[in-house]
Amino acid sequence: MPQNSKQKLELTWIGKGEEPKLEPRILIENPEYSYGDPNTENILIHGDNLLALKALEQDYAGKVKCICIDPPYNTGSAFDHYDDGVEHSIWLRLMSHRLKTLNNLLSDDGSIWISIDDNEAHYLKVLCDEVFGRRNFVASVIWEKTYSERMDAKGFSTSHDYILVYRKSDKFKVNPLEKSQNSKQFNFFDEKSKKHYRRRSLRKEGSESLRADRPSMWYGIEAPNGEIIYPYKPDGIEGRWRWKKENVITNRDELEFIKKDDSRWEIYVKQFLDEDATRPPATLWKHEEVGHNHEAKEEVKAFNTNDVFDTPKPERLIQKIIKISTNLNDIVLDSFLGSGTTAAVAHKMGRRWIGIELGEHAKTHCFPRLKAVADGEQGGISKAVNWQGGGGFKFFELAPPLLSEDTYGNLVISKEYNAQMLAAAMAKHEGFHYQPDENKYWKQGRSSEQDFIFTTSQYITRPILDAIAEDLLSEESLLICCSQYESGLENAYPNINIRKIPAILLNRCEFKQDSDYSFNIVNSPLDELRPELGERIKQESVVKAKDKLKHTTEMPDLFSQSLNE
Repeated sequence: MPQNSKQKLELTWIGKGEEPKLEPRILIENPEYSYGDPNTENILIHGDNLLALKALEQDYAGKVKCICIDPPYNTGSAFDHYDDGVEHSIWLRLMSHRLKTLNNLLSDDGSIWISIDDNEAHYLKVLCDEVFGRRNFVASVIWEKTYSERMDAKGFSTSHDYILVYRKSDKFKVNPLEKSQNSKQFNFFDEKSKKHYRRRSLRKEGSESLRADRPSMWYGIEAPNGEIIYPYKPDGIEGRWRWKKENVITNRDELEFIKKDDSRWEIYVKQFLDEDATRPPATLWKHEEVGHNHEAKEEVKAFNTNDVFDTPKPERLIQKIIKISTNLNDIVLDSFLGSGTTAAVAHKMGRRWIGIELGEHAKTHCFPRLKAVADGEQGGISKAVNWQGGGGFKFFELAPPLLSEDTYGNLVISKEYNAQMLAAAMAKHEGFHYQPDENKYWKQGRSSEQDFIFTTSQYITRPILDAIAEDLLSEESLLICCSQYESGLENAYPNINIRKIPAILLNRCEFKQDSDYSFNIVNSPLDELRPELGERIKQESVVKAKDKLKHTTEMPDLFSQSLNE
């Protein structure tokens, strides 16, 4: 039977291929929870992580060096913060949507690190093979998450989790780890060279039958007293040397002779510790090196004593990931921020960071922890990296859907959007960067040096369009998005394209207010955003926009009117 070239191995599940049409939401800063340096590039986002990742795509695609996530494990357990028992197919679908967007954000030399346990680890591995490419699999790290066995465990006492590591491309390079001078292995000190070293016995067990095959392993070495030493084991049975004669170190200062008794010597090779030496990362991470669950909970308790997060990760674990995969000022992203560990460690290590968390612990856990980090707290890895404080972060909420249904079921521009929000949203929808010009009111955003966008809820007439066209340079182009315009303006100017809102947006993406893409971790904060924050932000936006218009000479009254609607 001939093979079909399109056939492939893949993981299937109910709903696979049903991709949501995500709306690229704008982000609204909540100054109440922003802290520290006003020029910081660190951002904390409160909202559904799939929508937040979509919101980041335009500005951060291909720029994130390291993604470190700890998604719900789908264990079926009931946690205080996570409804983790999501049906298997749903879990895979939700993870698939997020991994595809995360892959878009990764830089060519970037990597993603995913914490997981046995419940989904092997399915997740196959899913990641599809998303990132099997050739981009880097490692499956085993992390010892406990410091002792559970005596009350049923069956096996599970003491480890996995960390799946994938790269974006072969441009990813692993940062080797330094050899610690405090390593227990290097517990001898050479007075002559003033270096620490470890002993490695030159003798290796062997048998008479091996002697014919490798005769060069049997030879004599002259001891300090002139005696010729042959490789015999302590029990008197003949052994063999570890290396061939030509490979044995000839510098006798690097050989150590220890006389065991009158007839027997032990010979060691001194392996000196090079302070600049490095080693490749191993795939087994012991709790003594990277911490354990109890240590992580104690770190979180320092910032919220009343409510300890269920499944935090120790700072030392995240430190090792960031050390292996990034350099100073690289961007680290965690879209399941939880208690804020990844952001805290990235901050202390001089990396820029983006954290996304849907739950209220974005405010109750992440905010106080990251505020304390900026103030110089000394928990976790602070002393190890000589952290003294500094920097800051900006706190953002996801805007509500741009379109909402009116009383007749028609999609119209949401009343929750003022003119500035509408202009920013339309710029994002159309692929423009929102950058209002200080002098030209109609230059609200640009996709290039010569291509601009102007959004207004006003009715565009021929005189208005003529005034804009007169001010538009011949080499410039403009997209106008408005609610209505005078008939016949579509082709009035070759470098001006005019479109209606919301018609331009229909069928592009999902605008329903109740769209839910979450893991059902907690209720969506979007329902809480407007009553608690929206009105103040709306008024502040209007004031700022009006202030900017004080120096505008073209159509100030018309645009100002739209701000008040």
